[in-house]
Amino acid sequence: MEINKDLVAASSTPIVLSILAESDSYGYAILLRVRELSGGRMAWTDGMLYPVLHRLERLGYVTARWESSENGRRRKYYRITVEGRAQLAEEHRQWQAVNATLQGMWSLRFTPAVAHHAASAVPLPQGA
Repeated sequence: MEINKDLVAASSTPIVLSILAESDSYGYAILLRVRELSGGRMAWTDGMLYPVLHRLERLGYVTARWESSENGRRRKYYRITVEGRAQLAEEHRQWQAVNATLQGMWSLRFTPAVAHHAASAVPLPQGA
């Protein structure tokens, strides 16, 4: 199943901030973690991730530092800031509201007994 690009874009900030709230990380490891958490349904690319990380850095939600790995290769590690944790909490509240709205709509739409009666049970506003 391919996830709509708009949903991927909309969810990128809370996903990246959530991963960084677990621990500091670098780009490739973040890409792997997204794939792992999504059960392989979300396969982000460098071209999608790095603009998100740079935007989060500009906003002050993450900081970055260079480190050398065991093999001597330099990696840029990202860390969530206090402001980033506050933004993550706000993102969480917003996604909960969106999720609750969708769950409510889908429970009406996809429950046969309710869906059959839903149209007649809820009056439309004047002029609708």
